[in-house]
Amino acid sequence: MSFDTPDPPAYGATLTIDLAALVSNWRLLGRRAGTEAGAVVKADAYGIGIEPAVTALARAGCRNFFVAHLSEGVRARKVAPEATVYILNGLLPGSCGLYAEHALSPVLGSHEELLEWASFRQTGAKVRPAALHVDTAMNRLGLWPGEGLNLAREKSGAIAAADIGLVMSHFASSEDEADPANARQIAAFAEIAAAFPGLPASLKNSSGHFLKDCPSYQLTRPGYALYGGNPTPGKPNPMQPVVGLEATIIQTRVVEAGTQVGYNGRWTAGSRRKLATICLGYADGYPRNASWTDTATGGSALVGGVTCPFVGSVSMDLIIIDVTEAPEGSAVRGAPVTLIGGPLDLEAVGAGARTIGYEILTSLGRRYRRRYVGL
Repeated sequence: MSFDTPDPPAYGATLTIDLAALVSNWRLLGRRAGTEAGAVVKADAYGIGIEPAVTALARAGCRNFFVAHLSEGVRARKVAPEATVYILNGLLPGSCGLYAEHALSPVLGSHEELLEWASFRQTGAKVRPAALHVDTAMNRLGLWPGEGLNLAREKSGAIAAADIGLVMSHFASSEDEADPANARQIAAFAEIAAAFPGLPASLKNSSGHFLKDCPSYQLTRPGYALYGGNPTPGKPNPMQPVVGLEATIIQTRVVEAGTQVGYNGRWTAGSRRKLATICLGYADGYPRNASWTDTATGGSALVGGVTCPFVGSVSMDLIIIDVTEAPEGSAVRGAPVTLIGGPLDLEAVGAGARTIGYEILTSLGRRYRRRYVGL
């Protein structure tokens, strides 16, 4: 099965996605947890594509997937017919029929959702078990811990009628192992999990796999780390890179000192410089915040293995790079430059654009030629 985009010359940039590395990262996290690892494949599998990501992970043995929206769940179901697919964003009013039609599992996080789901099940509809989300810190979605404990004490009622198959919570600061909120969440969820004996539980996200004294329970939910993001900021990345991005130089020119470059002339050459323009811009999902101006640093690219800074504003379809220091012959029309890869990992690219690697991944555009390897 091929998920590649055809006709390479029709695209100005190529996104290479290593599905073997994706699977390797999933296996590493499962081994580290010592229990079953699911996979969070929301946001089009963090930008790499739900269908290829779920296909590769399901073939490797992944049995539980987590998405944000029903539409994403429908896509995952088509390529993983036997898996359990959870919808993290909860039960939208009136959506129960779609869950039944596509055999999807809602993550219920309020009494209203519990009651609507339980009522739907009582009609005799054939549905998969739901998950129960108890909020232990985020104040975003989920039942209050006290509400979860009260429901657990009921021998019948909404919990029994809803057929809960998993209880879960979500870390707020697991990437910062020194944050005392982690220990509070671990303790709060331990109480919740104990109140539902015999029910599988899930707490660990990507960074949670690397927290001391954090139980793995029966299922973990890695996301960012699967795709090569560093779950241990400030330390060496234990994950394999999954994505690489290359663009093509379409034109070069030499400018003299004092020349203003790009929209509104926001960067001025301090000396004679060689510039190269590539076919990639913010319409391709590369942040405009990566612009390099006279007063702010920004993103960069690898040209002939040398890091070369962007100059001027990232525009809709184009970026200008200062290739003065690139090796002779490497910065010519038609030559490739690397935007993600090698030392320009997701964290470095995110920092250059004054954002985070998560945003870089999930913004990957649809105008790239996509090349999948390792499946």
